[in-house]
Amino acid sequence: MMAIFWLRILLVLLIMSITPPRSDGQLEQWCIADEQTSDEELQAALDWACGKGGADCSMIQVNQPCYLPDTVRDHASYAFNNYFQKFKHEGGSCYFRGAAIITEMDPSHSSCLYEFNP
Repeated sequence: MMAIFWLRILLVLLIMSITPPRSDGQLEQWCIADEQTSDEELQAALDWACGKGGADCSMIQVNQPCYLPDTVRDHASYAFNNYFQKFKHEGGSCYFRGAAIITEMDPSHSSCLYEFNP
């Protein structure tokens, strides 16, 4: 009987530890490149995001924290998320002509921190 009680407590603690933190009752979401999108499509969307889209792409420049890994997919993910976080409350989306998807897992890695704005 006591063992079942402790198993339930451990289960609750486990669920709480793997559930993403909530802000204002909503899950945290980031926008990243879709793994199924070609590099050519990602490059076009990346160029738009960093140009006319208004994303701040300074962190994916050479010698900056998000430059490595130096792949179109990684750079696009950073740019897509920057755009999405910056403009999501003004009608901006995470679509990029089907090149991006929403994730609830923080894509930050090593010194590259992906922004999240509630």
